[in-house]
Amino acid sequence: MSTILIGFTVPISVALDNLLLAVVLLGAIFNARAVWQLGAHHPVARAALLLFGWLFVAMFYGTASLSEAAGILGKYLDLAFIPLFMLLLTGPRERQWAQYSFLASMGLTLLLSYLVGLGILAPQHWMCADAGTANPVIFHSHITQNNMMAFAAFLALLNMRKAFSRRAQLAWGVFALLAMVNVLFMVQGRTGYMILSILLAWSAWSALCGYFRSRGKVCGWKQGLGLLLALVGFALAAYYTSPRLSERVSQVSAEYQVWQPNRGGDSSTGLRLDFYYNTLHIVQQHPLFGVGTGGFPEAYAQQTQGKDVMKIRNPHNEYLMIAAQTGVFGLLLLLHLFYAQWRNAPGLDTPFERDAARGLVLAYMVNCLFNSALLDHADGLFFAFMTAVLFAGMNREKKIG
Repeated sequence: MSTILIGFTVPISVALDNLLLAVVLLGAIFNARAVWQLGAHHPVARAALLLFGWLFVAMFYGTASLSEAAGILGKYLDLAFIPLFMLLLTGPRERQWAQYSFLASMGLTLLLSYLVGLGILAPQHWMCADAGTANPVIFHSHITQNNMMAFAAFLALLNMRKAFSRRAQLAWGVFALLAMVNVLFMVQGRTGYMILSILLAWSAWSALCGYFRSRGKVCGWKQGLGLLLALVGFALAAYYTSPRLSERVSQVSAEYQVWQPNRGGDSSTGLRLDFYYNTLHIVQQHPLFGVGTGGFPEAYAQQTQGKDVMKIRNPHNEYLMIAAQTGVFGLLLLLHLFYAQWRNAPGLDTPFERDAARGLVLAYMVNCLFNSALLDHADGLFFAFMTAVLFAGMNREKKIG
């Protein structure tokens, strides 16, 4: 039950997350052997443990103190929870309730976001500091809320596709539509725009191919081109009908055009480009093993010494964060984790799980481009939780690699 409830608390409360994780961890004490066996034999759990294991090794060769390194390693501990979550979610009923737990939480977030956004409810003291009619975020930052809301809309579309009754289809469709409007027209998170776009493309492609397969036909380039044109049309329509969306996209373009290395502090895009630019220099200087787990802040401070650049603790890009700390080996293990998920998705029992699993990979591959998504508590825990929800029931006979 505690694992299922994490789906509800992860979009809402860090404190409740930690309480439930402590309860779940007690289960590992009594099931340590089963957790180890699952982690060793399940390809996705194994890939997650390999990445966490390399981060653990990298604690001992960097310049960071052991306590600093352990603090950063603790932020990646969610990866090590994946086999334990899987063990506790082996039954299809438990996995379904875990999914619904997350969707119920996002439904609550959606309701409150609309109430605040429409001015019906004034921002409360327990809401996010940025909450307001112009940016109705509730429990977490606008980035985290938009990322999770985009995935919730995607899951709702998949549930609508598999629903049998018209009433259920209508309910899931309304949820998905309201969530998409919230992402595109109400909340400011630009990463959420991109995640929603790629998930809509994947959902449409998988539905189109399923339709053709059911009629003994093959999805080819003509269908792909037609879908691409339809999605481009949808993107243009959203861009021109949403002042917030068009403003944010145009702002990124304008800020990118005027950016110069280490002189981008006047804009959010310029700041991020400075983060990436300097972190790439760190990776270039330490390509094989990186600067060690926890060593990024000091390495970045040295790289930007004497420059008018913001000092940061992570580069807002998980690929660069992993590469800077653990080198090319760690980066390959991160990519291997995504590959293991994508590769083994066909081994899942239902079309819903298969499509949702690959959607999760696509969402986090995009998320990691613009945020340190596995380092962040909410995004990292959600990744571990949803990975377990979708892959715990993988048919071992269909296992691919």
